[in-house]
Amino acid sequence: MMSQMPQQTALTRCPSCEEPLESGDRFCGACGYDLSAVPARPGDHPTIAMNGGAPPPRDGAPGVPPQPPLAGSPVSPASGVRFDRPPEPDEYPLQAPDPRVAPDVPTPPDGVKVCVACRAGRVDSDGYCENCGHAQPRERDHMEQDLGPVAAVSDRGLRHHRNEDAFGLGCAALPDGSAAVVAIVCDGVSSATRPDDASLAAARAASGALLAALPHGTHPQQAMHEAIVAASRAVNALAEEPATAREHAPHQNAPACTLVGAVVTSGLLVVGWVGDSRAYWVPVDRSAPPARLTEDDSWAAQMVAAGLMNEAEAYADERAHAITGWLGADAYELEPHTASFKPDRPGVVVVCTDGLWNYAEAAEDMAEVVPLDAAVRPLHSARVLVGHALDGGGHDNVTVAVVPFPAPPQGAGSA
Repeated sequence: MMSQMPQQTALTRCPSCEEPLESGDRFCGACGYDLSAVPARPGDHPTIAMNGGAPPPRDGAPGVPPQPPLAGSPVSPASGVRFDRPPEPDEYPLQAPDPRVAPDVPTPPDGVKVCVACRAGRVDSDGYCENCGHAQPRERDHMEQDLGPVAAVSDRGLRHHRNEDAFGLGCAALPDGSAAVVAIVCDGVSSATRPDDASLAAARAASGALLAALPHGTHPQQAMHEAIVAASRAVNALAEEPATAREHAPHQNAPACTLVGAVVTSGLLVVGWVGDSRAYWVPVDRSAPPARLTEDDSWAAQMVAAGLMNEAEAYADERAHAITGWLGADAYELEPHTASFKPDRPGVVVVCTDGLWNYAEAAEDMAEVVPLDAAVRPLHSARVLVGHALDGGGHDNVTVAVVPFPAPPQGAGSA
């Protein structure tokens, strides 16, 4: 029947850009719109007759069958109720640019940030396009840094709306001419005000303090302790800034974050931490055992240490990840933890937030996902580890630094 045939041949203008069409066109020549996707035009059969009577039967049928809604329609065929607010997705992909809008917007001059969606609008100071209104990806959504002897990757993950992690890397020359490598990883406390600013301030302060102290001969373990104190001061200072007052809510606390760091020198490995971010040791020779180098400042760790629960029971509890130590003006007291090691073989130190170790908690689990060539390809390994967390669900921000530990000098032993 003619009424059931597709209506594309009747189109004279593109439904997307109103460009005139020629007979037989399958795509719009102006905007590329797929004309075959245009739904067939329904017949003119009213559901309520203008004279108040019942609608006339169609094609000899006893009545008009109910028509299913178009795909994607928010109308329920059962109730007729319109649901104008569908469930929000877990991810928010950028909408394709509208070809009717973008060409009419003058291209911003060189040096001005351009919208990633419409490719034409200027991005304002709040991170939104002045043309199409799209929020722009934040610079911190995905960050990578490769310094050769150390590399780090940080990613927003698949569930959070912003990345509240940060890292700081660096290399320094010790007084004897040998090299020291520094990696700091920080995780903002989401329940606090400005957690992203807290982690960034702590990472910058701690890495900067280490890179300043080590060349002057400060012992790496003492330098790590002082770096954590410097990071704490930097986070505390945020509580006094006007920006904190503007963003403060009754249920929120002062800016806060956790911190974990590592310093690698010739034959010596030093770690420092506050909170539940972790450092792992993974030897190049995988027949040797890996190890976790840090102990969490968390409810679960306290239960295990007190002998009240075993580790499996404690970390299965919903309170497991409640932290008992952090950097911030409302911390009970600052207790920097440091430890030094003298590995007797080459390996890598994995410095990470719980966005990674939640998917590889035990040292053996972490060693399984660290690539075998991590000691010579730290950036690649950091990317692989972030990918492992994203593949596992990416429920948190993910940050990891991979620090190779070279073969110890001849005659060096373990401590």
